[in-house]
Parts: sequence; C-alpha cells; structure tokens
Amino acid sequence: MLERSLAVKSSSTKPIWKSLIADSITRLDQLAKNFEIDLHQLAPVVRNFPIRITPYYLSLIKQPHDPLWRQVIPDLAELTDTVTTKDPLCEEESSPVPGLIHRYPDRVVLLVSEQCAVHCRFCMRKRRVGIAAHEDLLGAGLEYIRQTPQIHEVILSGGDPLMLDDEPLARILNEIRQCNHVRVIRIHSRMPCTLPHRITDDFTKMLRDFSPVYLNIHFNHPDEITQQSAHACNQLADAGIPIGSQTVLLKGVNDDEETMHRLMEKLLHNRVRPYYLHQLDRVQGTGHFHVPVSTGLHIMDRLRGWLSGMAVPNYMVDLPGGGGKVPLTPQYIIRKEARCWHIKNFEGRMFSYPISSHNLP
Repeated sequence: MLERSLAVKSSSTKPIWKSLIADSITRLDQLAKNFEIDLHQLAPVVRNFPIRITPYYLSLIKQPHDPLWRQVIPDLAELTDTVTTKDPLCEEESSPVPGLIHRYPDRVVLLVSEQCAVHCRFCMRKRRVGIAAHEDLLGAGLEYIRQTPQIHEVILSGGDPLMLDDEPLARILNEIRQCNHVRVIRIHSRMPCTLPHRITDDFTKMLRDFSPVYLNIHFNHPDEITQQSAHACNQLADAGIPIGSQTVLLKGVNDDEETMHRLMEKLLHNRVRPYYLHQLDRVQGTGHFHVPVSTGLHIMDRLRGWLSGMAVPNYMVDLPGGGGKVPLTPQYIIRKEARCWHIKNFEGRMFSYPISSHNLP
C-alpha cells in the first residue's frame, strides 16, 4: 500500500496549482496593477513580512479593505504594532530539535514547509513563514519521532505542507507510518481555501492510502467558500478524509455573529466540521486584528442553540509562554445552590437543575 502511494505519476505538464503559485503576487508593483496602494509607504512592511497572494484568492477580493483584503494585503499597522513578541507561544523553547514542536505529551508538530500559497497578515508564524530555510530540518524531526515512543500523533504544519509536491509529501507520510507508535497523522493546510486547485484526484488517493489521516483546513469568512473551494472539500470528503476547519477571530473580518453564523453553516453544508475558533495569538505585527475575548464569548453565545451543535466550534486561546490551548466558554451556570444549579439556556431563560438524584422532583 505504501509503496504504491510513493509511485506518484510524473508528467511533463506542470499542474495548474503550481502554475498559479508561479503567477502569484509577490511584489508591491504587481499588486499596484490591481489596486491603488501607496508603494512607498508599504515597502517597509513587505521587507519585514513578505507578500504572496495567489491569482485565485486575489480574484475573491470585492473591494479595498473588505474582509478578504484585510487578510492578505500589507498594512502599515503591522509596523506600528505595540506587541513586540515574535514567538509568544514559545514554540522555539518547545523544540527539542529544529523544525519540531513538542508541547503536549503524546503529539508533536512537524514543520515540513516554510512556504504558503498566501501569506496571511495575521499569521502566528510571521517570524518564519516565507523565509527560505537555510538547512534541511526534516531529518532531525523524523528521527526524534522515531526515537520517542510516547508520540501517538504527528501534525504536519509549517508554512503549509500542501506546498510540497505529492511525492515528497508521500515520503514524509511513509516515514511517519513506519513508526508503529504513531497512530494518527494530521495535516494543517489553508490551501483548500486559498488555492483549492491543489486538491487533485492523485492527491486525495495518496492521502487515503495513509489513513487515518485527518486534514484541518482554515476558512475565516463565508466569501472564501466558493464553488471551487466547496468542490475541493467535497472531493476530500468523498475520499473518506475527515476534515475540520480552524478559524481565527479577526477584527474587520469575522468579528460579528452574523458573519460567523454564515461561515459555520456553509462549512458544515460542505461536510467540514468546524473545529476551533482561535483567539488571535499576540504576535508582532498582528495587533490591528485583535478582538476582545468578551466579543468572542458573545459570538459563541449567539451560535449555541441557534446553530446545529455540529457547526459550533470550540473557542480556544493558546496561552502565552507555552501554556497550551484552553477553551473559552460563555457563562451558562448563573448560580450554584446546595440542592440545584440555576442555568441559562440559549434563549436567556432560566432553569433549575438538581445536582444529585436525591434532589429530583
């Protein structure tokens, strides 16, 4: 089974997704042909935080400063941010070897790429994404996984793992599958959103051969769910690959209940299970996207009960200093008494709940 997966078809014709990557906007003068921008003002931003936008994603932007524009177009606010920490989650400190993060006991993150199809301006790894790697870090990470039997799950991240061709990605999956102690492989990718052409028949067949493989994708706004991206999601689902979506709460993008409701509903309609709603990590250059936790809790309160439970994500914050992810939930338990708790439902109505069988009416 594994050997068959490694025999990826070769073709003299460049896949369409690679052609689109090659045609991506990576310079401000290219961007200026599509939108009116201040080249002089934005030049220092791009020197610090590189730009890349696929032609596909660029075509989804309806007008300047709309929710999709804000996610990918450089902003002067990236340089005036009061946040100074490049690595607030202390990922570097949680790296026993370069290119691997081991924060939780039974799972690790393996960074297999430094590149993305689109450079999101709110990226948690702005310090490294888009910067050319100076050495091959993959070997040390794979060896660490082989030598650490308590690792039961490996998460491929980066950058974006799907920036790799099918063959090198299959080889990485094959190396991991040779470790008998690894039970689950997860891949994190934004490309079903930013470049859905990457999801090909050959790719889905290759993933299926390494099952169980879970794919966590990343949508932030309902306008990102197009006919093309919906087709990519359904193609993955048809191949039996479980898909979850991680969304980041972003100011001016999705920080209202109506937008979030539409996003989660459209994801579930396309067989994508909303997984996490992330409170934005306080990374240098991203402060203008910050949304107060109180707003996030209000949005979650307006999803629960008004939307299918399958479409309601967990609202998570990744604690600074390497504390890991913890859930944030609206307050439904209003008052606790010896015999019962008083609990508010999704409509705001109050109910008494007996706390033991001896208190049942």
